[in-house]
Amino acid sequence: MDVIELFKKFIATKTETPDDGGLLDYITEYLPGFTAIRVDVEDVKNLFIYKVFSQGDHLCFAGHVDVVPAGNNWDTNPYEAVEKDGFIYGRGAQDMKSGLAAFVQAVQETKTFQGTLSLLLTSDEEGEATNGTVKMLEYLKENNMLPDAVVVAEPTCEEKFGDAIKVGRRGSINGYLTLKGKQGHAAYPEKAINPIHNIAQVLANMAGVNIDNGDEFFSPSKFVITDIRSGMQVTNVTPNELKMMFNVRNTTITTQKEVRMFVDKRMQGLDYELKLTQGSYPFQTNTDTKVVKNIDKAIEDVTGIRPKHSTAGGTSDARFVAQFGINVIEFGVRNDTIHGVNERTTRAEVEDLYKVFKNLIKEWR
Repeated sequence: MDVIELFKKFIATKTETPDDGGLLDYITEYLPGFTAIRVDVEDVKNLFIYKVFSQGDHLCFAGHVDVVPAGNNWDTNPYEAVEKDGFIYGRGAQDMKSGLAAFVQAVQETKTFQGTLSLLLTSDEEGEATNGTVKMLEYLKENNMLPDAVVVAEPTCEEKFGDAIKVGRRGSINGYLTLKGKQGHAAYPEKAINPIHNIAQVLANMAGVNIDNGDEFFSPSKFVITDIRSGMQVTNVTPNELKMMFNVRNTTITTQKEVRMFVDKRMQGLDYELKLTQGSYPFQTNTDTKVVKNIDKAIEDVTGIRPKHSTAGGTSDARFVAQFGINVIEFGVRNDTIHGVNERTTRAEVEDLYKVFKNLIKEWR
């Protein structure tokens, strides 16, 4: 089986979170000579499969087999890999069964390696992600099996295959603000405290404002308001309180402390409560590390392009890997149709991704 045949098989297997569709068992059988460890938690399936070739570094390829629901109005069956007009269509074509097929095939064909090769796979990346990759990493740490470097095959390229890798990700701080007021009759505003009027006075200095200026790798941490709710859906009663939710995709410069200071400064004199939670923490892998240099070279060897080092986008399971002190990067196909209707990638991108991973393994020193 070649990488395209494997890719099409993966697409044709329905694996909506947290269902793995039997793919983890299939991959285990596809890699004879590798030792498989399963750490399944509730309905989430997790696989770590490895082979010690010789003394040397432990290089791991990581990713997920699960996909988001297909939705409606596809031009093709989302769970049938349909190839037409130079594209291969199907749910997960970009995110991330292309990456999965590329590294599984590359590892399966490897005969020699200076160290240990492994795969870390989960069926819970698109969901809550609480019982997935992080659980397997905890197991590996307890058993002194953590890898030295990890490549996550999420789709990272923007305009052209090979143009970008992720060397980090922003964190995600969620905010829940309750602004207190005093309910009253709309005809007597002087007898009430209207929280809508009060928030209106400060929104211009909050909404879309940068909390920091970013740096070489990170765009600024921006205060993004996602929801404001108040009132009783009537025209003659001013509300008693207002609730606002916001998100800050934070750099390594900004923490919850800075976000709270940002809000406190703008809400001076108002009666409010603020709750902050951290959905994920920012990280950045040093660009002088072995995995960054080697993936850069492998991409350039295959495509002729020197990729830029990016931290843009949302979150991925790389955030968990970084928390364990492991050098981690992400590289995969273009990401222009991820999670969308008619998700697709090209045969050439899948084949080139496979070649990049083959090159990375072959030239790893």
